[in-house]
Amino acid sequence: MSAASAGYTGLTFRQDYFADPAAWTALVSLLSDTFGIDLDPLRRPGGADPTSMPFGWFDRAGTLVANISAFAMPMMINGRKVNAAAFQSGAVRPEWRERGLYRDLTGKALDWCAAEGFEAIVLYTDKPGLYEKYGFVSLPMHLYTGAAPAPQATTALPRRLDPWNADDLGLLQAALKTRTPVSDRLAVCQSAPMFLINTQFDPDVKLSWLEDEKAVIAWKLTDGGAFLLSDVVAARIPSLGAILDGLGIAPATVEVLFAPDKLGWHGEPRSLEGGTRFMIKTDGPTILDAPAMLSPMADF
Repeated sequence: MSAASAGYTGLTFRQDYFADPAAWTALVSLLSDTFGIDLDPLRRPGGADPTSMPFGWFDRAGTLVANISAFAMPMMINGRKVNAAAFQSGAVRPEWRERGLYRDLTGKALDWCAAEGFEAIVLYTDKPGLYEKYGFVSLPMHLYTGAAPAPQATTALPRRLDPWNADDLGLLQAALKTRTPVSDRLAVCQSAPMFLINTQFDPDVKLSWLEDEKAVIAWKLTDGGAFLLSDVVAARIPSLGAILDGLGIAPATVEVLFAPDKLGWHGEPRSLEGGTRFMIKTDGPTILDAPAMLSPMADF
């Protein structure tokens, strides 16, 4: 669709522009101005997701005034692997809002997903009404809380990982390539770029390598001393007890930010309340068989 036929005088539509440094800088600027998010580190550890497909309207000066991006995000949902895509980086500059630009880009992204054969599309938003008219529905998210397993003696020492260190980054990337979903209820199957960029967005999250378990653990301790488990990257998910033993810590309580069906531990689900919704558009079931949430290390 040309700029003239769309009625957006002075704007040019572009798709698949991440290889253009100027266009990438324009996207970084749009998201920084709109949300205060610095996307530029995404190009550093590991690089942008090669499946990403951005859709944007640019003005004559090269400023990106509206954007939405889609990328492949295969997931486990209710015990089944789903060929899913995800939408992210949706934004419109204030002076260009209420002109149909975002509706136009959403339609283009939906058409692309249909042509690519994706069976589901997921997104996060604090404005669910924008997407309900396209068939998206909200899925409630639940974390799990409970008492920690009894500690066991261990002689292994965890290795702290730094994604900016070349050796550590190589280990992380290798683990991400062979990971199994952290849960069968709701989890990403891979999504390595999102994991790596999320290590930069939350500096409090620690990454530890457990050699005996061949597992990367994303975790932190809350101000109250509870152990918060964000994600586990491994070909075989170790038990929660093995994770705590490997880290050498013995907290009284645990919070797990994904369904713990592979952890050998049973906590109580607790609903997450807030302005951000996780939404899905699919021809299949639109409810979860059991309470779950997507790991924050898969946030997009």
